[in-house]
Amino acid sequence: MYIHTMGAAATSTALQEHAGLLRLPCACANLRRASRAVTQLYDSMLRPVGMRSSQFTLLKVLAEKGPIRQGDLGELLALDSTTLTRSLGYLKAEGWIEIHRGDDRRERLVGLTAHGARQLNLANREWARAQKRLEKRIGTQEWQELLRLTHRVAGLARQA
Repeated sequence: MYIHTMGAAATSTALQEHAGLLRLPCACANLRRASRAVTQLYDSMLRPVGMRSSQFTLLKVLAEKGPIRQGDLGELLALDSTTLTRSLGYLKAEGWIEIHRGDDRRERLVGLTAHGARQLNLANREWARAQKRLEKRIGTQEWQELLRLTHRVAGLARQA
């Protein structure tokens, strides 16, 4: 297997394996791979309630923030407009959210419906199980560090 490291020599020590995974010398590649693996776990736990982790996150933020402008929602979650619009379309079709025009005709306010709140309640149990499962595998101290560090990295990357 050849990995281009943009001029840096890839040594065997830099590409160590852990749990069958190749250590990649790139923060982006490692974060994306971790994100995919974690998403697969959460999606499998949420599947019985008919929800994906990305949908759960949107509903959770809407439950916490209340009606919010679509652009502000995208900013909070670092989501591009196209991805957010597509995701909200599905949630609206399910009756989990409602979208209204704001004071400005271009502004769209997104809010959770009563049906969406009930669905979120069902999903919360499964989400909590996924959280506990992963925390148990990682360990409580490292889990807290992971949450702190990923929050920090997301903020710093947006400013870079």
